[in-house]
Amino acid sequence: MPHSFGYRARTRHMFKKGFKDHGRVKLSTYMINYKVGDIVDIKANSAVQKGMPHKYYHGKTGIVYNVTPRGVGVIVNKIVGNRYLEKRVNLRIEHVKHSKCRQEFVDRVKRNAALKKEAKEKGETITLKRVPALPREAHHVPSVGVLPQTIVPLPYETTI
Repeated sequence: MPHSFGYRARTRHMFKKGFKDHGRVKLSTYMINYKVGDIVDIKANSAVQKGMPHKYYHGKTGIVYNVTPRGVGVIVNKIVGNRYLEKRVNLRIEHVKHSKCRQEFVDRVKRNAALKKEAKEKGETITLKRVPALPREAHHVPSVGVLPQTIVPLPYETTI
């Protein structure tokens, strides 16, 4: 069988759509606003062949640097040899979605601001630094009054 190195080679499972998710693109996809600086995930939508990313960029996260009427420009870091190259990829908006990678950080900033405001009203100092979890307590084996037991295997017996 010939060895294919086409643009969409080896993407049989990568670009397939989910269960009961086939057909045309939902209109809500087109209603999402993208701004320069937004962090987006690249996920190719196989229902739209125009503006589709190369298979390398599928699943990568990047930053929007350009917005056009039907697409966005995304900066993605690509590992080439022993260095990172900043690649600028132009994609249609069907192939990108807002990333949730910063959601935990944003939630923590809001929670810390609320705690700081509350502590200021009470007039006390508060530590907002994250503290690593302490090691778990080691398993305790009682050593007083307990003698060690020697365990040996039973000899092999035949029952014929």
